[in-house]
Amino acid sequence: MTKALSRTQPRKTATPKAGATKTAATKAAVRPKARAADDRPFWKRKTLDEMTPAEWESLCDGCGRCCLNKLEEEDTGKLFFTDVACKLLDHESCRCKNYKTRFKKVPDCVSLTPKEVRKIDWLPPTCAYDLLAKGKDLYWWHPLVSGDPDTVHKAGVSVRGRVGASEKDVPDAELENWIVKWPGKVPKGAARKR
Repeated sequence: MTKALSRTQPRKTATPKAGATKTAATKAAVRPKARAADDRPFWKRKTLDEMTPAEWESLCDGCGRCCLNKLEEEDTGKLFFTDVACKLLDHESCRCKNYKTRFKKVPDCVSLTPKEVRKIDWLPPTCAYDLLAKGKDLYWWHPLVSGDPDTVHKAGVSVRGRVGASEKDVPDAELENWIVKWPGKVPKGAARKR
């Protein structure tokens, strides 16, 4: 559950008492007003490190791309995405089936933190964590921008309908047969401004 953000309230100016001199009333009226509250969304006014846990979690757009198995070429370090999904990924909702206990069930699942996001090179180019870490803004289809959790699917960003198999069914030695390029790219319609 997301907690409401508290805003800084403008400082109230004193109302002069009846019979006060005009000078006192004038001084009260010309006092500088407190700076207006920053109405920008939290991801535009906070660093990744300043976000609350709820804000941090809400950055996940629910695309499921980071839950696809990836391969790294040993000699070059080149990264390859596959369309083989983590065994806990729900292929329809593109969310983890067991998010709270995922580390017990999938020991190599990575816990994203601001520090980790800055080091990881395998996040998809559409990932909010990666975009914000690089000083970029969220895409129009991100649920925080659109207000609709389905826009990530409508824009063709999510893995819905694109998962080839579950890792339960594909041995590691066969993952190279499942290499695909689309998870490492921004879909054309998703890149357009709306």
